[in-house]
Amino acid sequence: MTNLMASSIPVALTIAGSDSGGGAGIQADLRTFAFHCVHGTSALTCITAQNTLGVNRVDALLPEAVKAQIEAVVKDIGVHATKTGMLLNQEIILAVAEAVEALSLKQLVVDPVMVSRAGVQLIDDSAVAALRDFLLPKASIVTPNIYEAEIFTGLDINDINDMRLAAEKIHKLGVKTVLVKGGALKSNLRGADVWFDGECFEILRTTIVETTNTHGTGCTLSAAIAANLAQGQDLFSAVKLAKDYVTNALKYALEVGQGQGPVGHFFPLLLDISRKEGTLNWEHLTHP
Repeated sequence: MTNLMASSIPVALTIAGSDSGGGAGIQADLRTFAFHCVHGTSALTCITAQNTLGVNRVDALLPEAVKAQIEAVVKDIGVHATKTGMLLNQEIILAVAEAVEALSLKQLVVDPVMVSRAGVQLIDDSAVAALRDFLLPKASIVTPNIYEAEIFTGLDINDINDMRLAAEKIHKLGVKTVLVKGGALKSNLRGADVWFDGECFEILRTTIVETTNTHGTGCTLSAAIAANLAQGQDLFSAVKLAKDYVTNALKYALEVGQGQGPVGHFFPLLLDISRKEGTLNWEHLTHP
């Protein structure tokens, strides 16, 4: 049972993998929670050796260890919202689904990390099936990119209408609300997302930010949704606020490493402080 009374401040839980490069996964989630003044807790599913150039190695934790982390957090601290990221394999997905059920975790944001932004499938078919059949029906919202939506639906997604059809099909899998992300679409469609809650469609757009440093955008969006839910926002407001946050973070994306840098989770705040106090010059790192 979720012990909400144990915490007087908003608490969010991320169940995801560790990114040693600090741009995505648990690291991105916790920074996002902190920016939203939400206490962040975590359950690691896997450890990656990665940087801005790519992933060199992935080591999965035991499903029992993942479940134990979730139980330890919930039974003592309590959580107001939970998000999942990279769950890696069928066994971990089933363990997480069991924990969500047993601990009555509400306001669950599922980022189905199955396919990279480049279209490369990251988990095997048995893991995809477990995610679809056991975790998605427990989610308050699921946030697939277009490649992940294609896997769930069997559709080819090239435009907004395709995204609407995909959202409908994913909703029929038992998901309460679907947000199909259009970050990989071409031209002026890039960044347009489709919301569907079983009754209403909404096309959500934000300013297109031209940057190659976009590592961690999916993790950051789902973490921001969870943070806003933990703060008491309704789901639609949580999504809109999360999209605004990601857009702002993209404006201050970081040029670190030799490859694709991460979004700037906290740099808008630092730059605001620097302007007010006349201290800290981050211009060599950011491009507002």
